Amino acid sequence: MRLRQHQLEALENLANGKVLCGSVGSGKSLTAVAYWYMTICGGGLIPLVPRRSHIPCYVVTTAKKRNDREWDLEFARVGVDRSDENGDVHVISWNEIYKVENVTGAFFIFDEQRASGSGKWAKTFIRIARRNRWIMLSATPGDVWLDYIPLFVANGFYKNRTEFIRRHVVFDNFAKFPQVQRYLETGVLERYRRQILVDMPVERHTVRVRRSIHVKYDEELYSRISKTRFDPWKDEPVQNAGGLCYLFRRVVNDDSRRYAAVLDVLKRHPRVVIFYNFDYELERLWGLEKDGFSVSEYNGHRHDPVPEGESWVYLVQYTSGAEGWNCTTSDTMVFYSLNYSYRVMEQAEGRIDRLNTPYSKLFYYRLVSNSPIDRAIQDAISRKKVFNERAFIGLKS
Repeated sequence: MRLRQHQLEALENLANGKVLCGSVGSGKSLTAVAYWYMTICGGGLIPLVPRRSHIPCYVVTTAKKRNDREWDLEFARVGVDRSDENGDVHVISWNEIYKVENVTGAFFIFDEQRASGSGKWAKTFIRIARRNRWIMLSATPGDVWLDYIPLFVANGFYKNRTEFIRRHVVFDNFAKFPQVQRYLETGVLERYRRQILVDMPVERHTVRVRRSIHVKYDEELYSRISKTRFDPWKDEPVQNAGGLCYLFRRVVNDDSRRYAAVLDVLKRHPRVVIFYNFDYELERLWGLEKDGFSVSEYNGHRHDPVPEGESWVYLVQYTSGAEGWNCTTSDTMVFYSLNYSYRVMEQAEGRIDRLNTPYSKLFYYRLVSNSPIDRAIQDAISRKKVFNERAFIGLKS
């Protein structure tokens, strides 16, 4: 097995507690396996030399990658047969992380950043990190400084989340909800981040061509909902900011003119991946089948594989399919509606931008309107932030 130059350079900089930060499809998984095999177990790659010690490896990844056994191929490249479930390598999903929280003396590969925030995954990750050696793989390790708290705590920079917040976070006392006004000592935070991130830049043969397609929406209905705070579909008042934003997005996204824009893209590109957010969008997009297109989907309802053939449409929901699968048979992606998170959008783009894709030019179409909510979401994405519904409604009230 031979690694590419950017992977070899990353290997030299990897160490316990670091985050291998490479773009989607850059080969982070193989680099992580090589690090475990060479550094942790004492084996060699060129030529392949057996391991001197059998230190167990636990990979915590997405459910889809676990089910598709994608990691089996990576370990097979260093001569490790994953068919032996009682062997040294164990692959579990983030949902199963509680099963290994008491493991000690092992090596962990955390695939994708799921340890942000203050939930159970983050707390379990910290407990594991304190008892074992580990690295994390992520194309987008954090949108804001709060996302880095578990990583900083796991590396011993802070005792806990409370210490980080007390030292670095100033909240807005006049906000209706906990909202960060500013961060203190950001120079220290930048230094800590540089200390744990191992960048793995890769010179790609692909060029991403991003185009925005502007579509109209029902401005009168949008304005009426904004003034009355009333749900015309359920015939009831809106209870909170999330519900109001949902209505705004439905007015914008569930529009026949947006669907017509998709048809226009399909005239130029025969195989297209379409990302969407809500079930009502899926229902409208299934009209493509009546219009003569072969349609498959990947979401919470169905897990169809990537289609095959000369012409097809693959409907993928952000929450289910923004990561964990690859497609090298399409050069086109449509974002039927925008996602709140820059990180999710970046992960989604990487599904077709792989090192082994035969295409040199990849097309990404974003369907956007001139509505206030679309403009606000676009602004958040451009600043690599997460769109905040309550802040948006607060500005509009």
